[in-house]
Amino acid sequence: MAEILERSGYRVLLKVEVPAETVQNRYQAMLSEYQRRVRIPGFRPGKAPLKVVEARLGKEELRAELKERLVDETYPQAVAELSLIPVAARVVEERLEEGQPFVYVAEVETYPEVKLPDWRGFTLEAKALEVTEEMVDKALEELRAKYAELVPVERGAEEKDHVFLETEEGAQFPVDLEKALPHVREALLGRRAGEETLVPVKDEEGRTLREVRVKVLEVKTLQYPGLDEEFAKTVGVESLEDLRSKVRQSLEAEAKRQHQEALKEELLQKLAQGLEAEIPPSMVRQEERHLLEHLAEDLARTGVRLEDYLKSLKEKGEYEKFVEDLKKASLDRVKKALAKEKLAEELATELSEEEWQAYLQALARSLGTSVEGLKAELKEQGLARLKAQRIQEKALEEAVRILSA
Repeated sequence: MAEILERSGYRVLLKVEVPAETVQNRYQAMLSEYQRRVRIPGFRPGKAPLKVVEARLGKEELRAELKERLVDETYPQAVAELSLIPVAARVVEERLEEGQPFVYVAEVETYPEVKLPDWRGFTLEAKALEVTEEMVDKALEELRAKYAELVPVERGAEEKDHVFLETEEGAQFPVDLEKALPHVREALLGRRAGEETLVPVKDEEGRTLREVRVKVLEVKTLQYPGLDEEFAKTVGVESLEDLRSKVRQSLEAEAKRQHQEALKEELLQKLAQGLEAEIPPSMVRQEERHLLEHLAEDLARTGVRLEDYLKSLKEKGEYEKFVEDLKKASLDRVKKALAKEKLAEELATELSEEEWQAYLQALARSLGTSVEGLKAELKEQGLARLKAQRIQEKALEEAVRILSA
């Protein structure tokens, strides 16, 4: 039997009573389980009397475990019976006496009730980017750069050249002067194929540790294709005019996509700011943990441990601000998640099977896998979360269309 003793916003005090007969049955079952598992001197495995097992393990310890098991068993049933959606809970009171029902009281943080602001009156201000001729020219130059080839030159190395070197030990390697360290670039600028020079090796503070003698094997420069009809055909279009048109269309499509993303983010930010909800602290703490996990992964890729990073923040007096910013970012993310969920509910947004399958195919392609591989990796629960996220994104898109009409 379960009942609500008190409700205040997201906080609910829940009382659960487990019948005495159930308590006794679960206790006997637990003893029988230990009887099979515990080896007791003087008795064959599984043959020790239950009273002996009880004395061996200790009645108080067994009662403590019994209470944990009973809570684990009955709590999910209780919240379902009372139509609660918990996000966190803790037992604040419990009573278990011989021959009596087991009674406990749990303090439950429930999923918050959410009210959106009157978003249909919002004005979205994000502006679309206008594609200019200068932007088209820049994109064409970047396209030319993709088709550029390294060709040898009979002159001294210049700023953007690639210099191919050989050490006295016979090791060969290329140096991109545009990306090289300043002292390396300075040592190689002006050198021709066949010349030898000394390249300094410096520490982080700029002190020269030693010098390495190298021989310049070859100097190469990037040779760009001409921006002409032949180049247009190389990239798969009939003429230079068609190429410019295709590049412009691509830029305009990307500008439109970015504009839509900006409008969605602006709307989401306004929804989160005007959201009415009592948010359980446990939801914010959970989001903080997620952000810290992501930070730890990012730091690990650079060879830095999260513990060391946090220690350095403390040493620099920046840890308190970091914690404050983390809490603020976590709360903002929780509010946005609640806003998207409520918006999808309000608009009754649905995803057709055709839309869902098309989304899975696009996602699988972007990840370099198959739809079957994606499904196998995410499993049923992950796919359900992914579908819910896509429905919420669709709701945002629908709301932007409503506001832009």
